[in-house]
Amino acid sequence: MSRSVRLAAGVGATALLVTLTACSSSDDTSGSSAAASGSGSSARLSGTVTVFAAASLKESFTTLGERFEDEHPGTKVTFSFGGSDSLAASITGGAPADVFASASPKTMAIVTDAGDASGTPATFVRNRLEIATLPGNPDGIASLKDLTRSGLKVVLCDKEVPCGAATQKALDAARLTLTPVSYEQDVKAALTKVELKEADAAVVYRTDVRAAGDKVRGVDFPESADAVNDYPIVQLKDTQNAEAAKAFIALVRSAEGQKVLTGAGFLKP
Repeated sequence: MSRSVRLAAGVGATALLVTLTACSSSDDTSGSSAAASGSGSSARLSGTVTVFAAASLKESFTTLGERFEDEHPGTKVTFSFGGSDSLAASITGGAPADVFASASPKTMAIVTDAGDASGTPATFVRNRLEIATLPGNPDGIASLKDLTRSGLKVVLCDKEVPCGAATQKALDAARLTLTPVSYEQDVKAALTKVELKEADAAVVYRTDVRAAGDKVRGVDFPESADAVNDYPIVQLKDTQNAEAAKAFIALVRSAEGQKVLTGAGFLKP
């Protein structure tokens, strides 16, 4: 081969190498852009996330909702708090919502059995019962049995509500019968009766006692260990904002979310 031919071949090879390198760089840049786009997708969440949640989650979820909005500008989290059984009935009745957080697997099953959940519910916290008394505990209530005293005005959650079902389980464990002055439709309503001094005591969650501050006094009782409630959360099938719903659930289950929840008195799952 002549010297001129060898030079031409060398130039051609060099050109080919440059072309291949350029293509490779272009592909890498394109891949990096795609990866960056994918990793930044959560930052572009927008719209409203509607969360139906057990009344006992009000303070913690309100805090997490504010954090979610701060972390994802352009989003808004709206809540409907109440008795888990009533919320479940609303969901199966067609009420629009993206996420359901229940205070018991039994009430969550109302939604999953109706086919209104997307995926499998995950337990994210647990909760334990406590007796809420008037400030200073003037009646000297020290046990679950003390609530059966004649003349003592005691309020309980309705038995269909997770708090009420757990209370009944604790009473059964203690072999006690208790007739309250009223049954309330959610735990906050039961606690409010004591806060307003319309009742001497109520059996609620210890998270609610903590949230009430000095408005009530909390009394632990050993039978509560037999009635700890698991709290499951799930994305709903008819969500109108699936990505934001997933992101909110992820926040609840994250280390950040768990810190807020355990700080409020919830137990880790």
